[in-house]
Amino acid sequence: MPAIEFDAAKDKANVSKHGISLSRAADMKVLAILQVDGIDYGETRYRAFGMIDDRAHCLVFTERSGAMRIISLRRAHEKEIARYVKTQGP
Repeated sequence: MPAIEFDAAKDKANVSKHGISLSRAADMKVLAILQVDGIDYGETRYRAFGMIDDRAHCLVFTERSGAMRIISLRRAHEKEIARYVKTQGP
């Protein structure tokens, strides 16, 4: 796994908004990664879905200088979980 980095102020905001530190991205068991399309951020962004402490989470990140730059981490929404399960087949 590449090195993980994030902005300390963004981490504080993420804890306040979502109740989880961006540092927990290192604990995520990633199940799927999708490229984020539709909005031009000036860099390619990815959305990963996976498990942290047996709960589904959504991680948004980009790659910078070989490191994974974390943008957001939160519990996955029910629709996101259902969409992932649907893609896994029977």
